Amino acid sequence: MQNHYQKLVFRLILIITIIKIIAACFLELGNDEAYYYTYALQPDFSHFDHPPFVGFLIQLTTLNLHVVTDATMRLGAIVGCAVSTWFIFKTGSIISSEKLGWLTAFIYNCSIYTGFIAGFFILPDSPQMPIYTAALYTMLRIVLQEKNTSKNFLQLGLLIGAAALCKVHGLFLWVGFGLFILLKKPILLRNVNVYFAILITLVCLLPIVYWNIENNFITYTFHSERVSNTSLQWGMLLQEIVGEIAYQNPIVIIAIIIGIKYCIQHPLAFRKPILAWLLLMSLPMILLFWIIALFNPTLPHWSGPAYIPLYFIAAKYFEEKKIIFPILLKTAVSLLIIVLVAAIFLVQLAPFNLGSQEKEKFGEFCPTLDISGWNNFGKKYQELFTADVANKKMKATDPILISKWFPGGHIRLYVATKTNQQVMAVGSLIDIHKFAWINKTEPNLQIGQNAYCIVPSNVPFNVFDAYKNYFTNIEAPVIIPQIRGGKTVRNFYVYRLIDCKKIPEKTSF
Repeated sequence: MQNHYQKLVFRLILIITIIKIIAACFLELGNDEAYYYTYALQPDFSHFDHPPFVGFLIQLTTLNLHVVTDATMRLGAIVGCAVSTWFIFKTGSIISSEKLGWLTAFIYNCSIYTGFIAGFFILPDSPQMPIYTAALYTMLRIVLQEKNTSKNFLQLGLLIGAAALCKVHGLFLWVGFGLFILLKKPILLRNVNVYFAILITLVCLLPIVYWNIENNFITYTFHSERVSNTSLQWGMLLQEIVGEIAYQNPIVIIAIIIGIKYCIQHPLAFRKPILAWLLLMSLPMILLFWIIALFNPTLPHWSGPAYIPLYFIAAKYFEEKKIIFPILLKTAVSLLIIVLVAAIFLVQLAPFNLGSQEKEKFGEFCPTLDISGWNNFGKKYQELFTADVANKKMKATDPILISKWFPGGHIRLYVATKTNQQVMAVGSLIDIHKFAWINKTEPNLQIGQNAYCIVPSNVPFNVFDAYKNYFTNIEAPVIIPQIRGGKTVRNFYVYRLIDCKKIPEKTSF
C-alpha cells in the first residue's frame, strides 16, 4: 500500500508538470515575471525589491539566457513545484502515513498559490517553495527527535537562509519554530546546535546585508515605506482576507476549516507536539499580515507560505475518513483546471479585453493583456525598426526610453532582445526599480540622438509631457494593434523622439 501512494504522487507530479509546460507555451510572461528577467540580465548579491535567487534560477533554466522562451523562463517554477510536492509527501508520511502525505501533496497542488502562482509563474516565491518545504521536512525531524539532530539543525539553518535569499519572509520559519521551542520544547534552548543553525542563517544573509550597505539600505527603505501608515483600514483587511481565500482556492480553505474543526473535536488526531508545531508555523505569520493589512495595502500572496502547514491539518480529516480521492479535492483541482483553460482561451482567442474601452486607456486593468500580445508586437516592432534604420530615419544605436518597470520588463524582454537596442529608464526610483542599476552600465543619450518610446494603450503614458523638453520633435505615433479573435484588444503606440536637445537625467543609484 505504501508504494501505491508513492506511485500516486509520482503520477500527480508528472501529469501536472506536463500540463504546466504546455500551458507555459500559450501564456506569455506577466509584468512581474518579465521584470525578473532583469535579475538574470544583471545578477547581483541582492536587488532593489527582492533577494537574488529568482534571477539565479532564471539563469539556470535558460542556460544563462542563451535559450530564453516563456517555457524556459518558467521551468524553474514548474520543477520547483514538483520538488515541493515530494517534500510535502515525505513530511506527511512522517507526520502520520503515506496516505496523509499523498492527500497533502494533492492539496498543495490544488492551492492556487502553491500550485500555480509559485508553482508556474517565475517569481521570488518559485525558488523559495522547494526550499521552504524542505525546511519544514527537516524541522519536523527535529520536532520528533529523530537521530542526527545536530546534522538536521545545521541543515535547517542553511535551508532557512536559502529561503530568505529568495524572499526575506523566509525568516518566518525561525519565528514559527522559535515560538514552538519556547512554548513546547524549551529543552532545545540548551542545544548548542540551535544557535549554530541560527548563525548559519545569518551568514546566508550576508550578501543581502552587503548589497544594502553598498546601496544605503534602499531595500529596507522601500519596504518600510509600504508599511508606514498608522490609521485603521478595515476595508484593506477584508480585501486581504478575501484575497487570501481566492489565492489559496476557496475549496482548499473549506478543507482547512473542516480539518481544524475535526482536530478540535478529536484532539488526539495528531501526536501531541505535531498539531502545535503546525499551528505555530502558520497562524503567527497569517495574523501578522492581517495586522499589517489593517494599516497598509498588502498582497494576498505575501502570507501564502503560512498556509502550507494547514494543508496537513486539512488532509488529516480525509485520512481519518479513509478517503483516497476526496470529492472536495476533486472539485478544487477541477476549479483550478477550469481557470487555467479559461485563461488560455481568453488570452489566445477572446475577441475582447476585460478592461477599459476608452481610447486613451484601451484595455487598462485587463489581466489577459499582461500575458499576451508582446511576442507578436516585438516582431512587428522589429520590422518597423529595421525599416527605419534602412531608410536612415533612425539609427541602430537609438535606444528605447521607458518610465516604469512595467511595461519596461516586457519591452526589455520581448522587444529589445529582438533589435539589440538599449533600454534606458528615465523616471523616479520607485517607478523604475532594478532599471536604475541597469542604467549604470549603459551609455547615456547624446545631443542630437534620436530615441523610441513604446506605450501600450493599457498602460497610458503622456509621451509629449514627459519628453517635450528633451527632444526637438516628437512624431505622431505608429499604431500597432494587438488582434485577437479578429478584433483589436489593445494598441501599441510607437513614438519616434527626434533630435535630443537636452540630455534627460537617467535615474541611477
